[in-house]
Amino acid sequence: MATVELETETIERLDDLRIDDELINELINIYEASEYTLFRAGD
Repeated sequence: MATVELETETIERLDDLRIDDELINELINIYEASEYTLFRAGD
């Protein structure tokens, strides 16, 4: 499973912008799905 490392400043900014936990989770899912797609495209 891929991991995403964020700087403390980035986490604080995301916390300030948080509307809903579901929104953040969905953005992470989209990021992970596109990363997986790019990884698989090289096969």
